[in-house]
Amino acid sequence: MDSTTASFVALLLCLLLFLGSGVWIALSLLSASVVMFLFFTPVDAGSIMASTMWDASWNWALTALPLFVWMGEILMRSGLSSNLFQGLSPWLARLPGGLLHVNVVGCGVMAAVSGSSAVTCATVGRMTVPELRKRKYDSRMMVGSLAGAGTFGLLIPPSIIMIVYGVIAQQSVARLFIAGIVPGLVLILLFSGYIAIWAKLNPDKRGEVPPTMPFMQKLKASRDLLPVVLLIAAIIGSIYRGLATPTEAASIGILGAFILSFLNGTMSRRMFIDSLMAATRISCMISFIIACAACLSIAVGFADIPRVAASWVNSMNLSPTMLIVVLTIFFLILGCFLEGISILVLSSSVVLPMVQAAGIDLIWFGIFVVIVIECAQITPPVGFNLIVLKSLTGKGIGEVARDTLPFLLILLTAIALFAVFPGLVTFLPELMYR
Repeated sequence: MDSTTASFVALLLCLLLFLGSGVWIALSLLSASVVMFLFFTPVDAGSIMASTMWDASWNWALTALPLFVWMGEILMRSGLSSNLFQGLSPWLARLPGGLLHVNVVGCGVMAAVSGSSAVTCATVGRMTVPELRKRKYDSRMMVGSLAGAGTFGLLIPPSIIMIVYGVIAQQSVARLFIAGIVPGLVLILLFSGYIAIWAKLNPDKRGEVPPTMPFMQKLKASRDLLPVVLLIAAIIGSIYRGLATPTEAASIGILGAFILSFLNGTMSRRMFIDSLMAATRISCMISFIIACAACLSIAVGFADIPRVAASWVNSMNLSPTMLIVVLTIFFLILGCFLEGISILVLSSSVVLPMVQAAGIDLIWFGIFVVIVIECAQITPPVGFNLIVLKSLTGKGIGEVARDTLPFLLILLTAIALFAVFPGLVTFLPELMYR
């Protein structure tokens, strides 16, 4: 066994040991990097790790992270979740599948606010599950559509995980945000299309449909939801038009969120402090993981693992398509045990050199990674959306996973669609660049 193979085996054992024993993810990554530096590299670990953590912690792109998180916390405390069902149901109730579409579209709206899959699933689920049960909608489709659509929190901008990927892969966060728009809309259409077809084939499971409302009443029911949608559209539009960077757009978003909260009468000193502290905790956790992952990436680089792995993949003569298939399986396996950001930071030091060597566009690959990690959110045993819905519905993990399987297959179909038609992902970023 050569030194590179030995270092790779040691790395896997360290990660399994630390993560399996319940150590914080960031500390697990940091501990693994210390082991790699001490035993498999000839350099001084102290100075390199200190400078690496410093460089990783003040990256300008990361400044957008706490701002978007804070914006989402303010909006969620301003009554957005309670307005979702009331605002969307009049517009969607007459579609085939009825109010099940509220799960899909509601998660799309909440995704643009929270940037988190589990938060999106939990927030929308608290509002829609009781309402759909009361109207006797099919339990399996209710749970499956909610778990699947909850994953939009990772893809629809502004997305936290896209900011993390942009920092790790040194790609424009603004272009990643814009690249996620069309795939997000495509997934919403695919999910709603499946629900509509299912409803046509199973009319007895449709559930009760509310009476038709006049147009003006629909607008009145949506009056509290519309300003939030317009605020998100303004944020994404300002980034696309080049009027603001993601950090500047997030600052505008916070101002708009405060104004909406004030107009709704939900602004208070307690709400301000709670939202600020929640955003601080989440942002510090993610930043700590990124800084420790940067140390591990440097250690892995000194141990020559990325070069050897890339050479090994090149020797297999895999086409870019086959490489994407292999990486999809690899990420799905990781997703059975880890959450999204952990998957991203753990794999980046080895996977990104392979992707670059294969000539795959890193913006497109970022969207691919996000969608595969979305799949990981609904795969047992550690699918976070499955756990959220287990607590909301009282079903077992196995039952929730069974209900979610059709939507997992739709996500995998979307990956194939974007691989065949990469322009769906890259068109808007290229247009924005021009």
